[in-house]
Amino acid sequence: MSVGSDSRPVRFEAWRLGLIYLVVALTLTGFIIRLINLQVFDVELYQARAIDNYTNEVSIPAPRGIIYDRNGYILARNIAAYNVVITPANLPADDSDIQLIYRELSELVGVPAGSFVANDPESDAIFLSVPGGLMTEESLEEAKLFAACVPGPSIAQLVALQDTLAPYSSVKVQCNVSEEIARVVEEKKMDWPGVSVEIEPIRDYPTGSLTAHLIGFLGPIPASQEEELRAKGFIPNRDKIGYAGVETSMQEILAGRNGLRVVQVDVAGQEIRNLEPPIAPEPGNNVYLTIDTRLQAAAEATLLEEIEFWNTYFGQVRISSGVIIAMNPKTGEILAMVSYPSYENNRFSRLIPAYYYEQLSQDPRKPLLNNAISAEYPPGSTFKLSTATGAFNEGVVDLDTIVNAPGQLLLCERFNPNDICTDRNTRPFVDHIFDQRPEGFGPITFTQCIAYSSNVCFYKLGGGFEDEILQGLGIERLKEYATALGYNAPSGIELPGEQNGLIPDPQWKRINTGENWSTGDTYIASVGQGFVLATPLQVLMSGATIANNGKLMQPTIIRQVTDGDGNVVPMWFDPDPEDFKASPFQTEGSYQISPFTPNMKWDITVDPLIHGYSCDGPYCTLTDDLKAVNPETVAAVRAGTRRAVTDTSFGTLYRLFLDFPIAVAGKTGTAEYCDDVARAAERCNFGAWPTHSWTLAYAPYEDPEIAVIAFAYNGGEGASVAGPMVSRMIKAYFEIKALDIAQGAGGSGAAP
Repeated sequence: MSVGSDSRPVRFEAWRLGLIYLVVALTLTGFIIRLINLQVFDVELYQARAIDNYTNEVSIPAPRGIIYDRNGYILARNIAAYNVVITPANLPADDSDIQLIYRELSELVGVPAGSFVANDPESDAIFLSVPGGLMTEESLEEAKLFAACVPGPSIAQLVALQDTLAPYSSVKVQCNVSEEIARVVEEKKMDWPGVSVEIEPIRDYPTGSLTAHLIGFLGPIPASQEEELRAKGFIPNRDKIGYAGVETSMQEILAGRNGLRVVQVDVAGQEIRNLEPPIAPEPGNNVYLTIDTRLQAAAEATLLEEIEFWNTYFGQVRISSGVIIAMNPKTGEILAMVSYPSYENNRFSRLIPAYYYEQLSQDPRKPLLNNAISAEYPPGSTFKLSTATGAFNEGVVDLDTIVNAPGQLLLCERFNPNDICTDRNTRPFVDHIFDQRPEGFGPITFTQCIAYSSNVCFYKLGGGFEDEILQGLGIERLKEYATALGYNAPSGIELPGEQNGLIPDPQWKRINTGENWSTGDTYIASVGQGFVLATPLQVLMSGATIANNGKLMQPTIIRQVTDGDGNVVPMWFDPDPEDFKASPFQTEGSYQISPFTPNMKWDITVDPLIHGYSCDGPYCTLTDDLKAVNPETVAAVRAGTRRAVTDTSFGTLYRLFLDFPIAVAGKTGTAEYCDDVARAAERCNFGAWPTHSWTLAYAPYEDPEIAVIAFAYNGGEGASVAGPMVSRMIKAYFEIKALDIAQGAGGSGAAP
């Protein structure tokens, strides 16, 4: 044996073994720490995740409350809509049976059955196995572009898409099918496993366009409110909220509260059992309006017939829009409110058709706008009630004062106190009767000023004239009295979109036009022209305040709120724009709407609402004084409105109520205007401006229970166009009341 073949002993290095032990120890330590974290420290987190894996919350929609008129006539309700649905997991196992169901169902509901393809190994397409056969991935992606029940995808595509998402949940194949089709589907349940009928409540408006501006409509939850409404239990893409009218203002009262089921599901989404006791949905409360549908229908018929008559008479569409409102001046209840043109809110029941909404939005007449509260117009001579109230209360005129009312007067229009009168700043102001009677009305009293609606008389009362009336009311004081009668601020009625109107003053003009206030501006404002703007409801409120001897009642369209058992639920309404809603809790500034309680905003004969002014010539300075309106002032103005009916010579309402058995009082108005529509039609011609038509009246005179305002856009003379509308409405009211009394019921203006 050679020396070179001897083996050397192997030397073992201990640090290597130590390293191995260390690695093993660290690994085991890591596992132990991880296990401790999972089972001790993070146990709640992973338990919650595990529970989430098999737990599903199912929201149960609450029935929306019903809306009635004051007599119990339904204005908004929920009706059943039938949807044909398919649950993929419940379809037969055999593809040929599934295809047969698709074809037969397609013939019944009109949705394409869809086709399946054979697997082509040479094709680049990706094939998927779906209920009924094979389908390309491209075809499945196409179905994702459509919402449920929107024409486009086939039955096969809809079911295949649902099968990939939640096979135990149904997919809508066709929505809102007829009851006959729904019955056929139910009868063929045994032959069509997986196919069924789903009943979905949708909103129905029996009166449609008649009350659309009052009731409004429902729409999907917008993204801006999604987070807030989710927190309240609403489900986007399923639940709807009010978009206009009472459906908006009473949203929280009508909506109720959704129910909830917490269920255990398997990996495919099939429900196994309830994990918690189900929470039943709370139906929304029912809302009764103050509207009388019979009077509402009479108002609509009156407005449409009058507009059609005059448009036919002139051979063109002259009157494009109009408003009629009837109110009980003693309680503030709105008995009828019609705005023309209207829209059909039933067309928004299931979804809001884009083409129809676009059509309404682009219509220059703005049919989506409730002109009664959301449109502002110059009120014309109906505004003279404010001027008359202020002038009489401030001592500018009394019952013995004789005012000379020629056909026109020449005014030295001053923009500054030191302006000198010249031919350049001398301006004629004519009376409405000037064309037929150039000499005017001549010497007339205060009540004749109102009854004849003499512009010249009110020019003098508002702005003064030379030595005859040294100190007129002035624009500052006129604004105070107009505001006290309901102008220049929203009324607070339970309808969204109400506008403020406008009573200008010198500061407003400087800010908005860059010019000083002139004496001519005061003249024009005194007769409800120039910068003065008001909604028809504000004009009605001013007349109702005079009719009600100075008491301005809160206008309301809510009669009461009841629960499902018919019990009256106490409710208050907050008209503040920041918190515009009804609530079961009373807050500062809110007023009670259920049970119905007449809410008086103020009494101008008691509450010191009028700020005092110290006037020197046409300019006035605010003082610290506050005062009310003398009852004698209201009585004098009321007498003037009554004389408009009884005066046989120039009473503006004499012919309309000549033979009417009930004492009526009121005021007409013809308001010149020049807006964007008139300018586009080249109707704004100096000296021949287009005019709106107004008439306001109330009855019975001594104890009024109805006040009516009628407005016709570009209607012309108030007494000729709007006057007959008011006359017909007052007659309709008393006819309905007589019918109710004969049948043993209360009238429209009385409690049911």
